[in-house]
Amino acid sequence: MDNLTATEIADGVRSGKFTAAAVVEAHLARIGEVNPQVNAVTVVLADRARQAAATLDERIAAGEDPGPLAGVPISVKENIDLTWSASTSGLPFAAGNIPPANATFVDKLLAAGAIPVARGNMPDIGLRWDTDNDLFGRTLNPWDPARVPGGSSGGDAVAVATGMVAAGLGNDYGGSLRLPAHAAGITALRPSAGRVPGPTRAVEPLPLSLQAMAVNGPLARRVADLDLLFGVMHGADDVDPLSVTVAHPSGYDGPRRVAVTVDPAGWGVDPQAAASVRAAASALAAAGWEVEEVEPPSVDRCATLWRQLSSTENAPMLLTPGVFPGPLSAGTVQYFRDNIVDVALLDTSAAYQGAWAERFVHAAAWRAFHARYPIVLGPVTTQPMPLIGFDLSGPAAATDLWRAHRLLVTANFLGLPAVAVPTGLSGSRPLGVQVIARLHGEHIALAAARDIEAAFDPITPVRPRS
Repeated sequence: MDNLTATEIADGVRSGKFTAAAVVEAHLARIGEVNPQVNAVTVVLADRARQAAATLDERIAAGEDPGPLAGVPISVKENIDLTWSASTSGLPFAAGNIPPANATFVDKLLAAGAIPVARGNMPDIGLRWDTDNDLFGRTLNPWDPARVPGGSSGGDAVAVATGMVAAGLGNDYGGSLRLPAHAAGITALRPSAGRVPGPTRAVEPLPLSLQAMAVNGPLARRVADLDLLFGVMHGADDVDPLSVTVAHPSGYDGPRRVAVTVDPAGWGVDPQAAASVRAAASALAAAGWEVEEVEPPSVDRCATLWRQLSSTENAPMLLTPGVFPGPLSAGTVQYFRDNIVDVALLDTSAAYQGAWAERFVHAAAWRAFHARYPIVLGPVTTQPMPLIGFDLSGPAAATDLWRAHRLLVTANFLGLPAVAVPTGLSGSRPLGVQVIARLHGEHIALAAARDIEAAFDPITPVRPRS
C-alpha cells in the first residue's frame, strides 16, 4: 500500500477495499524500513495514528462519510502545529514546545480523514536550502546521498518520495516546497499568498517578508493529490489577518497559453535543466497549449529584491545574541553570514520602504503578463542539486545558489502560486520544472502540471540508494 497515491488510498478506504488501519500499518512498516537510511522522519506518531485509523474505520462501518482524505497517511513539517508532538523548527531548545492547538489547515485535513503518521525534518528556522539541524541531524537525498535533499521541507519531500507517507505538509519562503520536491522527484504546490493560513494559530511579530512571501502547502507524488489536498486545506481562518477565502475551481477552461523561460534573466542554465523545460513545453504543446519562448518581467530585479528584503529582515533575528533562548546550528549561522556578504542590505528606512513599494510595480507587470500568458514555465533551479556542504563553502556559493533559484524566489516575492512537477530521470538525478500562474490561479498551475506529468513515467516511490 505504500506505493499508492493519496487519491487511491482515499478511494480505497471510502469504498471498503481496504481499511485505514491497514494503510497506516503499511506506512509505519515502510517508515521502519526506510527512515534509518534517510532520516527524513523525526517523530513517528504510531500510537495516535493507529487510534485515528481505528476510529475512522468504525465511522465507516457505521455508515458515516469518512471525508475526502479518508485514511491518507501524511507527514507534518516540524514547524507546523500539530498537538500530537512538539513544533520544534529543528531547534534543540524547542524540543518540548507542544502547541496548544493545531494549525487551522491541519484541523481541516484531520476532519477530512487524513492521518498524520510522522513529522518531517527541516533545517533550523527553515532558512537554508538544505535539511540539517542540531536536534535531529541530516536528511539524506534518496537518489544520491552525496547531494542535498533541498530545503527547507526536505524531510517531508523525502518521506513522500520514498513511500513513507502519501503526502506531506510543508511551507515555502524561498522555494522550500518546490526545491526539495524537485530533488526528490515528486510534486509540490506553493499556493498564493494568503490562500492557506499560517502554520500556527499564534500571532507573532514576524518579519514582513515572512508574512508576505511564506506560504504553507502540500507535497505528493502526483498532481491530482496536490489538488485534492489543497481543495481541503485552503481558506481563511479567524486568526491570520492575511488569509483569504477564494473559490478553488475543479478544472481550468480558460486561455491555454504558456510563456517558456529556459534561462530566466539570462544568468546561465545547466543543459539538462534547459532540456527539461523544453521537454515540458513540448508536452504542453501536445496537450493543446500554445507555447512561446518569452521572458517574464524583471526576474533579475524580483530575485534581487527578495534577497535584499529577506536578508535585511532576518539579519537582526539570526545574528543578534540573545534573540533565541538557545543557539542556532553552526551551519545555519554560517550560511546566513556568507549569504549577506554579497547583499546590499536595505539599511535605511527609505531604501526598505522603496523595496516594498517597487514590489507593487513588478506585481503589476506580472499581472499584465499573466493576462496574456496564464502559465509561465521554467526551471525549478537552473543548476543540479549541489553536493552536501556546498552552501557552507563561502559567500560565492551562497550567491550561486540564489542565482540558481531565481525563478523560485520570484514567485515568493510576488506571492504567486507555482507547482513543481518531475519530468523523468537522468541517471540518478530527478529532472523537473515549475509552472507559475497568476494570483489565486492555483487551478491553472495544477492543470498545466497535470498535462506535463501525463507525458512522463512516474519515478517514485524510490528505494534509497546507498
